[in-house]
Amino acid sequence: MSNADEQAGPTVSGSLAHRVPDLGALELLLAVARLGSLGGAARELGITQPAASSRIRSMERQLGVALVDRSPRGSRLTDAGALVTDWARRIVEAAEAFDVGAQALRVRRDSRLRVAASMTIAEYLLPGWLLALRAQRPDTAVSLHAGNSTVVAERLLSDEADLGFVEGLSVPAGLDSAVIAHDRLIVVTAPGHAWARRRRSLAAEELASTPLILREKGSGTRQVLDAALGGLARPLIELSSTTAVKAAAVSGAGPAVLSELAVGEELAMRRLVSVPVDGVALARDLRAVWPTGHRPTGPARDLLSLTRG
Repeated sequence: MSNADEQAGPTVSGSLAHRVPDLGALELLLAVARLGSLGGAARELGITQPAASSRIRSMERQLGVALVDRSPRGSRLTDAGALVTDWARRIVEAAEAFDVGAQALRVRRDSRLRVAASMTIAEYLLPGWLLALRAQRPDTAVSLHAGNSTVVAERLLSDEADLGFVEGLSVPAGLDSAVIAHDRLIVVTAPGHAWARRRRSLAAEELASTPLILREKGSGTRQVLDAALGGLARPLIELSSTTAVKAAAVSGAGPAVLSELAVGEELAMRRLVSVPVDGVALARDLRAVWPTGHRPTGPARDLLSLTRG
């Protein structure tokens, strides 16, 4: 190596993270400077003295200079150590400011939760989950927007919701999902309808040829029924909520296809009668959904956990 090369000093290359000591090492150096004792610094930071010595030696090797003189009377910073300590203090202060800012962001995130859910989940499952979430996070304000599966996807993709729930056969484009429950659709009618007294199960052809009280296109319930009947379902009335479909069926307007979750009380009180069906696949998965690559965090993560409890 030439004299010119020696004067130029070492070549700086690689990641800054490999050339600059980590925060733990810098905090240790500051404690040594303040207390004048490696053992005292170790006790303050909750580590053993051998671990503290090892960390100082590692930092000295990394920087290529001696930082601390050790003697029976204590530990004293070298001239280089005093200079590095001044730099370390500024780095640690900046890290503390960073931590305060990050904590403020978390507090702001955790102060609210925006949920979008398709109608059956919104009406029959979410109330219990949200009550449980409130017990865990009493300071989190929750807003719920109920709509069909298409609307849920739109709200998530436009950053108008933090977590969504859908009932269809497929996951809308641009969303990741997790199955949280299973459901099935059943055919129901008022007790006075002819189907309530039949002894044979309905065949798919008869169900497809009969005008039905249905949810609107875009709803998870309608997607499942259309898929099961090859798109041949005939609407007598199309309504935009499960409650409205159920009320129309109870009134005797005609048969309806609804989630089993939605009609438990009406079946128990004989306001509606379940009609068995053969050869029609009406089972479905209920899913939590979120934008692709953005796994739920904070209150959204906690709510997702509660759905699996």
